[in-house]
Amino acid sequence: MTSHKEIYNEKSISYEDMISRQPDLTEVIKEIKPFKGIDVLDLGAGSGRLSNFIAPEAKSLVCTDISKSMLDILNEKLKSKNTTINWTTLVADHREIPIEDSSVDLVISGWSISYLTNSSNEDGNKNLETIIKEIKRVLRPNGSIIILETLGTGTETPNPPQFLKEYYSLLECKYDFSHRWIRTDYRFSNTLEAKKNTEFFFGTELARKIDENQWSTVPECAGIWWKHL
Repeated sequence: MTSHKEIYNEKSISYEDMISRQPDLTEVIKEIKPFKGIDVLDLGAGSGRLSNFIAPEAKSLVCTDISKSMLDILNEKLKSKNTTINWTTLVADHREIPIEDSSVDLVISGWSISYLTNSSNEDGNKNLETIIKEIKRVLRPNGSIIILETLGTGTETPNPPQFLKEYYSLLECKYDFSHRWIRTDYRFSNTLEAKKNTEFFFGTELARKIDENQWSTVPECAGIWWKHL
């Protein structure tokens, strides 16, 4: 199966089409931290799942990601909005954020930090410590951190992958993040479209479930972890 890294670099358009089928998370994020008129960093912004709705209201927006291909899509999306805010995209690693100390009010990261912090990565816990330190470095006093990660695709209630459980536990127990979960289902016109547009990313097991359940809406759960400094 093609790795997610390869997908982000080589199939970014297909990925963008898939995530565009998910619900708008604007109000979910605003309940935790209103972002109107503040400076925001989207860490691991990808093609703009979060930046797309933050950009029109924020004072400024910095979007970082390790994949230039994904950021190219995001750039085009933000340009098409004709937004007047000060925004920029930067190819960067989460462990070395290329912005100044105390320069943003909110750091938000969706479905991204986990690639460096899961238990399959021998440096996972060390990476998490480094990332949290970097996030705190760039945040102003009273700033906020919001992290979104998967709690299972193809499931109607949270069923997180085993290799992410330690990471999630550290967020809650060591770093004192609050936590809740939401549904982030993918809505397609029919079962065939659902299978075609998700199998390349999630693999054959989800494709089998789609066939078995005749899903046109593919269920997914996501966790939200947040902390106000």
